[in-house]
Formats: sequence, structure tokens, C-alpha cells
Amino acid sequence: MRAFRGSLIVWRFACTAVAVSAFAIVGRADDALVTMTAGAARVVITPPVASLPALTTVMGTKATTIDHDIYARALVLNDGTSRLVIVTYDLNCLDVATPILRVRCRDELQIPPSHLILMATHNHAAPIQICPENFEYGRELADTLFDLITTAIANERGPVRVLLGHGSNDHIRAVGNAPADYDVHLLKVAAGDDVVAVLFNHPTHPLQSSRTHIDTGHPGYAVEFVEAAFPGAVALYADACGGNQFPDRGTIMYSSADDVKTMGRQLGESAVAIAQGNTQDVTGQIASTLEVLSLPLAEPMPYEQAQALAREQKVPLDIGFVPYPHPDRGTNWIRALLQHYEHGIPFPTRTTDRVCTDDEFLVEQLDDNRTYPCRFEEVIVATIGPLCFVAMQGEVCAPIGMRIKDAFRRQMPLFLGSYTGEHNLYIPTRELVRLDAYQAQVIKTQYACPVGWAPEVEDEMVAGVCRVVTKMTGKEPEKVVR
Repeated sequence: MRAFRGSLIVWRFACTAVAVSAFAIVGRADDALVTMTAGAARVVITPPVASLPALTTVMGTKATTIDHDIYARALVLNDGTSRLVIVTYDLNCLDVATPILRVRCRDELQIPPSHLILMATHNHAAPIQICPENFEYGRELADTLFDLITTAIANERGPVRVLLGHGSNDHIRAVGNAPADYDVHLLKVAAGDDVVAVLFNHPTHPLQSSRTHIDTGHPGYAVEFVEAAFPGAVALYADACGGNQFPDRGTIMYSSADDVKTMGRQLGESAVAIAQGNTQDVTGQIASTLEVLSLPLAEPMPYEQAQALAREQKVPLDIGFVPYPHPDRGTNWIRALLQHYEHGIPFPTRTTDRVCTDDEFLVEQLDDNRTYPCRFEEVIVATIGPLCFVAMQGEVCAPIGMRIKDAFRRQMPLFLGSYTGEHNLYIPTRELVRLDAYQAQVIKTQYACPVGWAPEVEDEMVAGVCRVVTKMTGKEPEKVVR
């Protein structure tokens, strides 16, 4: 595959510097001695037109045309001792590129995975990297994003201030017998009165207008609105915990092109209002950790019931695991279930009993001995001065995010998101597991896991993230009655 048709686009303040300002005295006593610098950049990651017929989109179709370029953007914060790198991209997930990028950033830039926060916009109108025919595109993404990060680092200037704001955008709906979460979290990097970069999120699936066109989805149009409001700034969007939430118009994730742009403008207006309103200065020292949470799985279906299900659904039993978008992908888990029984393979009881392949199968081990295999559930918790920045892997459902926010929101400034790193496994609520809703089924139908989720997954996910937050901040979660 040929290189991406876009070139690296670098933002420079006053043509030469990314950010220049005085720093504020906030947070811990040692934060008063911190002078932060920052760098930002963006790059087009739209595949070449000639390659579209060979690429599979998130919806399992072949891409036919390009309505709007898709981008990756990077923000680098440096406290003089360590860097925190935040990368966003107009993709559903990074997948294949993640372990490659982690190794290069560690070895060549001395940035460990704990300080490399990779966050998706959750865009469905783009190639998906879990298909073997898209692996080359994914590997090229790793190189492109490494160059993007390197450019942002090269353009670090300072000092800068990091400011936190909160607000809401009401244009979403929830499923699964759950209240809706409308929160918008926003970080603004300021150089005096000038806005250098804006990072914001919202807990919802994106809105698209086509299943075959490359487009940026409503978050991409929101980003453009923010960048127009702050000329010269780089705006970054990362999806929050919205695995069970959708736009309030159209059919699930689809509507007219006008609706997509309108929803993007509405979200952009909310972000601009937050950025222009009261914000809290969180400039200070950086610390970060990456931990893997072990989440509980259910007991397997009885063997006789599994055999009956295979007969009822006419499941082909001799094809092994087939990748997306093969029509038999949804029955991979039944073949896995029968294989476990017939070959005496122990069933997984925790997510950490399995590792995820590039084509998104949960297996016992990988064959390539890679340095950073994908295991669920990764969580990165970073602190910037008094701010606690939480980034969770996968499609975390909104009530889980709401519980974590409620546990700490009165104790410290908080920015919380998901869709981080590698592969978007849904993390469902107890109620979604009870309903056997789509979000609960995905671990089997998309990841070939022979068992599903235990009902306790919600509670253990919340407890696990809270434990890491407490480790990093010293703050104990408050008990919240719902």
C-alpha cells in the first residue's frame, strides 16, 4: 500500500513556537516549581483513493469514496522531567498499530506505554484494522503516528498552562435501562491569552451518514468547529464512556449528512463554551501508570446445550476462526466452546486468562512473542498537578464511567475517557449482562470467547479503576447511593 495521501500538518505558535506563557502556582507544593512545555501537531491519515476497494470499513463494507479526510492529532505535555503524550485519531480503534507504536516510543523516545495515551474518536466511517487485508494500513499508521509524536515533541515550547473545564451536551440517548451521561470534559492548553490546544470528549457513539464512504463523523466536524473558534489551535476529540449511548437523531448511528454536521456543530459549540468559560488551572507535575484489570467471566454453557445450539444455527464446525467481516464470524465462539469441551481445554474465568490477536480473537497465547500483547482490561491513570486523567480500554458503558466520576468528582479535578489503546471490547453493566444485550454479547460474537461476562463485571471494573486512581492520588472513593 502506498503512503497516506495527506502530509504532516504542524501547528506553530507565532509561526515558530507551540506555546509560550507564564505558569500558575497550583496543586501540590512542588507543582509551584514546575514549568510545563507543550507541543501539538496533526496529520491526515486518509488512505489513498486507489487503495479503497481493498480496505474494509468498520461496518464490514468496502470503502468506495472519500467525503472528508480523517486525521490523527497529538498533544505532548512536558513537566521538565517526563512527557505525557496524548494521541487521538478518527478511527474506531488503533488495533494493529498499538504494540508497534508502544515499542518505538519506548525505545526511541523514552516514552513508556504508561505515558502514551492513544484515544479513538470511535469513528465508524473509516478502515478497521482487525481485518487481515487492512493490516498493512495499520502498520503504516504506527509509522505515521510515531512521526506525528516526534514532530509534536520537536515543537515543544513553553511555559504553558493546562486548564480543566466541564460542561454538557444533551444530544444523546441511552439504552439498557440506564440514565444518560451528558458530560463533556475539556482540557485547554493556554499560552497567555492564546489557546494552543483543546482536548474534549463526550460519551456517545459517533453519527455517520454512510456505510461505504470515508468520513470524519460528527466528532470530526466538532473538532473543526473548535479549531475555527480558536485559530491556530489544535483541537483533539476522544470518545468518553458511551458504549450504551447514541446520538439523539437518525437510526442508531446513522442519519443524513446535514444531521451529522449539525450534531458536530452542536458538540463544538458546547466545547467552545466550556473553553471560554471558567476553567481550573491544573498545571503541575506529571505521573502516570498503566495497569491491567482482571475482569470476571461467566460459567460455560453445558456441552449438550452447546451441541444443540450448533445444530440449531447450522454452525460450520470445521472452518476454525474466521475474521471480520466473514458471515460466520459470529459463531466463532460456538466452535471455541465445543473445542474446549472436546479437547479438555480449561475455560477462562478471567479476562487475563486470554490474550487478543490482531484479528480480534481471544486465545491462550500469541505466536510472535510481542513485547506488548493486548490483554483486557487496560487502564491508564495519569496525574497532571491536581488533575486525575483516567483512560480506559474499550467501549466502556456510561453507567460505569458515571460511577467512577461520582466516586471522585468532589475530591479532585477529573478527566475521564475510554476507547484507549488496542481493541474495543465492550465493558457492559450488570443490567446489560442480565438483558443479554448486544454490548454483553460482543465478547463472544466478535472476540470468539467461549464464555460471556459474569454479572459482576460492572462492579469489578469500577472497583479496579478506583483502586488505580487511589494508588495515584491517595484519594479514597466516596460511596455513592444511586
